Amino acid sequence: MDFALTRQQEMIVDTTRQFTERELMPHEAKVERDGEVAPDLVKQIKQRSIAAGIYACNMPAELGGGGLNSFETTLVDRELGVTAYALQYIVARPSNILRACKGRQIEQYLTPTIRGERVECLAMSEPGAGSDVRGMKCTATRDGDDWLINGSKHFISHADLADYVILFAASGEEQTAKGVKKKITGFLVDFDSKGCERVKGYNCVSNNGYHNLIINFDNCRVPAGNVLGEEHRGFDTANEWLGSSRLQVAAVCVGRARRALQLSVAWAATREQFGQKIGKFQGVSFKLADMQMRLDAAELLTLRAAYNDAQGNFSDTEVAMAKVFASEMCQFVTDEAIQIFGGMGLMDELPLERMWRDTRVDRIWDGTSEIQRHIISRALLRPHGG
Repeated sequence: MDFALTRQQEMIVDTTRQFTERELMPHEAKVERDGEVAPDLVKQIKQRSIAAGIYACNMPAELGGGGLNSFETTLVDRELGVTAYALQYIVARPSNILRACKGRQIEQYLTPTIRGERVECLAMSEPGAGSDVRGMKCTATRDGDDWLINGSKHFISHADLADYVILFAASGEEQTAKGVKKKITGFLVDFDSKGCERVKGYNCVSNNGYHNLIINFDNCRVPAGNVLGEEHRGFDTANEWLGSSRLQVAAVCVGRARRALQLSVAWAATREQFGQKIGKFQGVSFKLADMQMRLDAAELLTLRAAYNDAQGNFSDTEVAMAKVFASEMCQFVTDEAIQIFGGMGLMDELPLERMWRDTRVDRIWDGTSEIQRHIISRALLRPHGG
């Protein structure tokens, strides 16, 4: 593997870094204070990111996207990761699961989303089924040429900004060697559909301004033509999406931790206590060393997984290792950064306390750390019959 960036990739990094510093970071404090991103600012960021060529960078160029591969998209996510998620998300990276669109779905959902005319969200989690996707109770029942959707989804990120939802629902059952399992099907559901209701979600300590909603379905009628992927094969379709999403989490954590470390180094090099710079104390300098080592290790794991994916060698195990290590690394680095700053680290005059809170969710969403460890250990044991 050669992680040396090409000239084009260096330009991608520079463009994204400059855009983030110029268009996103200046708004962090206001978003944190207001708990939302004003509609006019959402529109401005979207327009300027489209002009900069980084909007929908992960989508095929022939469909109007940026045409970046997994490695290059990860570089973009790493640079965006330094700022608040409520802001970086607006520089949309549409879910790769939309590549499963076919026929009229392409013009109705995929290409308008790539152009920034429509926004999607994804509904999988339920009050009684988080990591246990097969345990979902939201159902899809065939009714002639349509499907009737009933049930609820929660923790649905940015559903307040979305025009439609990529929904996964239980569409039947099948007998397996391990007993009865639910069949899962994916659907594209417009939010103006009768029987589809969005309601306020929960107040979360992570990612202020980036909201989660609850979506209720009451005999919501969805045309059979809105099935995303193959009928009853939604679990396979979802797994394809989760890989890229987990890589994004890892890359964002690397970017956030890098900023926290930079702030810490600058503070340790200038802050004086007991007549000398605090960076000269081993209690501080060794923290910086540990932060740097873990950050570099997480970045290498993330870039390896992204590089191999871009070469057509996607590995669930490599992605799982990147996500679990990077998310836990970021929690360690932001926590140590606050310790180095002392009391000031917990004040909202600095971004550290926000970064510390924001990164807590990264060990939970898109597959918990426990799920990632299960994937890793299962891959180790499988050749031995485990």
